[in-house]
This record gives sequence, C-alpha cells and structure tokens, in this order.
Amino acid sequence: MMKKLTLLAAAMLTATIALAAAPAPHKSGIEGKDYKWNAQEGEKMEALKMKGRVKEGEEAYEVCGACHLPSGAGRPDGTFPQLAGQHSTVLIKQMADIRAGLRDNPTMYPFAISLTDPQELADAAAYINSLCIPPTHGAYEGKDAAAQIAAGKDLYEKQCLECHGKTGEGNKEKFYPVIAGQHYKYLLRQMTEIRDGHRRNANPDMVKVIKPYTNEQLVAISAYQSSLVMPGAMCKAKPAAKKK
Repeated sequence: MMKKLTLLAAAMLTATIALAAAPAPHKSGIEGKDYKWNAQEGEKMEALKMKGRVKEGEEAYEVCGACHLPSGAGRPDGTFPQLAGQHSTVLIKQMADIRAGLRDNPTMYPFAISLTDPQELADAAAYINSLCIPPTHGAYEGKDAAAQIAAGKDLYEKQCLECHGKTGEGNKEKFYPVIAGQHYKYLLRQMTEIRDGHRRNANPDMVKVIKPYTNEQLVAISAYQSSLVMPGAMCKAKPAAKKK
C-alpha cells in the first residue's frame, strides 16, 4: 500500500513539474556557422569540476526516475535511454545541453531544469554512476537478428570503433558515450536523428561519418551495438520465484 502511495506521489510530482515548466530556450547548435561541439564553457564545466555526492544525488535523481526508472534502466521501447553505466561526463553534458536549449528534448526539459545548479548535476551523475547495470535491455528482435548483428559488426568496426571503442565502451575524457548494451530502439533513433540533422548538439565529426549510411545500415549497426555488453558492475540476477 505504502509503495503504491509513493508511486502515486511521484507521478503527481512529475505531472506538476511538466505542466509548470516554461518553454525551453533555443541556443544555436550545429545548424549555426559558429557552432563548436562540446565548447568548454558554462555550467557543464562548473559541474565537471565539482565532486558529485551520491547521497544528495539520489534525491536529485527522483524526478529522473519517473522516466528512466529508479534503476536507471530506461525503457526497452527506446523512449528513454538506459543511464546506469553511462560516463559521468556524458550525463552532465547532455543534461547541461538540454537545460541550455542546445539539445531539443521537450519531454525532459521540465525535469532537467528542476535541478537547481551545477552541483546538483554533478550529484545526479554521481548517483547514476553508483547504480549497477541492469542485466537485460532492449535488443533487436527480428528473425534475422544473427545476420543483422554480423552486418552491423562489420560496419561498426570500419568507422564507429575508432571513437566508441572495440567493445562500445566510449571515452569518458572525450565525452563519447557508452553505446554497448544500450536499448536498440534508442540507438537507432539517435543515430537517425544525428544523420538527418535533428540532434542539434551533435558532433560534426560524427555527422560526416554517419551521413552516407542508409536506414538499413543503421538498423544493422544498432542491432550490433545493443548486442554488446555494457562495461561496469552488473546487477545481480533476481532469484527465480518459488512455485506456489
């Protein structure tokens, strides 16, 4: 009963935040002539210099958990990415970009601006980093999965591996995200948006690489990436339920 009341309160808080938020600002991104990817300025840099506090971050993360789930697992349908296991630099950059209006995300914006300052960004990232990695996530489920993964592996190793690593581990120092073990549908949506110029905080170097890829090729690459195992501490599998 208490758990249901807690979830109801969280849902009401979520709805209140979403309805009360002002429209997101608009900052010139990759469509602008002077766009510089990952400019070393603003609250992102302030947050990165701060020591994240896990305990305080747990409280800050409560509004995030409504969509990304308390476990940080996100949604297998690709609407919300898995956050557990992601680099803190990537988490802070994406939160700061959405707050600044550099990355368009009307759904997340009201919640992102509920974090009060750079310290709360650092705290939320520290808490997410303390979460174990869920053992399951959304993968490509077509009957041709084996063929898609094999084709995606070939494509990935030609042009994605240099930045995202052999096992999809990304690069914390360079702000390249972990893509191994991310939800298949989220990976496909993001790569498509980057290729088509709809993700305004994209890295121009990646846009050049991904621009020639067809929809079919992006499906294969996403299938392969989601088949990889996200590096980090995995959550322990839950014991099987006892038969009644």
